[in-house]
Amino acid sequence: MAKRDYYEVLGINKSATADEIKKAYRKMAIKYHPDKNPGDKEAEEKFKEAAEAYSVLKDPEKKAQYDQFGHAGMNGGAGGFGGGSMNMDDIFSMFGDIFGGRGFGGFGGFGGFGGGGERQQPRFRGSDLRVKVRLNLSEISEGVTKKFKLKKNVVCPHCNGSGAEGNSTETCPDCHGTGRTVRTVRTPFGIMNSETTCPKCNGEGRIIKNKCSHCNGEGVIAGEEIVEASIPAGVQEGMVLTMRGKGNAGRRNGIAGDLQIVVEEEQHETLIRQENDLIFNLLLDIPTATLGGTVEIPTIDGKAKVTINPGTQPSTVMRLRGKGLPVLNGYGRGDIIVNISVYIPETLNKDEKKSIEKFRESDNFRPSEGIKDKIFRRFKNFFE
Repeated sequence: MAKRDYYEVLGINKSATADEIKKAYRKMAIKYHPDKNPGDKEAEEKFKEAAEAYSVLKDPEKKAQYDQFGHAGMNGGAGGFGGGSMNMDDIFSMFGDIFGGRGFGGFGGFGGFGGGGERQQPRFRGSDLRVKVRLNLSEISEGVTKKFKLKKNVVCPHCNGSGAEGNSTETCPDCHGTGRTVRTVRTPFGIMNSETTCPKCNGEGRIIKNKCSHCNGEGVIAGEEIVEASIPAGVQEGMVLTMRGKGNAGRRNGIAGDLQIVVEEEQHETLIRQENDLIFNLLLDIPTATLGGTVEIPTIDGKAKVTINPGTQPSTVMRLRGKGLPVLNGYGRGDIIVNISVYIPETLNKDEKKSIEKFRESDNFRPSEGIKDKIFRRFKNFFE
């Protein structure tokens, strides 16, 4: 099933401000919250769909990328890139931006996921990683799978990411596992309660008594991972593809960051890219331009023979339909646009000069007014 447009999901248009995007998501999150719709799979999917849309549109860089490339800019087609279905941890990780906490605890009477109204504990998020991938026109045309060897933080295998030796964790005695503490202050206006992150456990709700000897209680260690990414056909220079959860591991079983893959294009020897079209400048000799003939044009996957009509003029443009690059996340291909130039010899021997002199007085070697006007209009188009 095709993904719905993110703006459609949140019921907004592309000109919506950051505040309007946030308000629209807040409205959808409340409407389809699982606690309000227990057992309703459709509501749960819409809840996740809204969260996914908001995660992209709230970020100016991701929003610009989505506006330009659509869903392909987020997920790289079928290659497993980010922008796919979000899990609840992904959704919780951004709730602080909307509801002031990871769950709905304390908001509008809703409890956190899992029932009981218990506050969800914060989870550390690992940082994102960014790599560059350099592609030639053949790889861009067909799509390609690339492997990356990443130096990154990985989950500590000794403690399985908990940061503790064995089961040496206990509930924080100060916040009793809530991760928050309430301080009561007397003011001239009366007694006021202030809720803050518990300083003893840093909001985790649990304390490590014996830190893991391998990761010093962090739950992550320096390591390596080989990541395989499928780059979709039709990508462009500067496009950023995101693989969710392939960045640095989060501390103490936190949420892994993302891997961002920046596309760079190798320059082709003879073809110049212009969006999905490829431009080739064909330099003809005078005999071929005058008498006509057959020439070969380079393409992405070989060569194509084209017929040159007699009397072909400089700046004539030919098109090889469907020989360009594929449309990203769409159908069809661009063209190869052939711009014709004619080579005028810079030096001639004595006999060649005599041969050319014979044509000087011939009317066939003088441009007609119609040809002059046609060439002038082509020239004029370059400046319009």
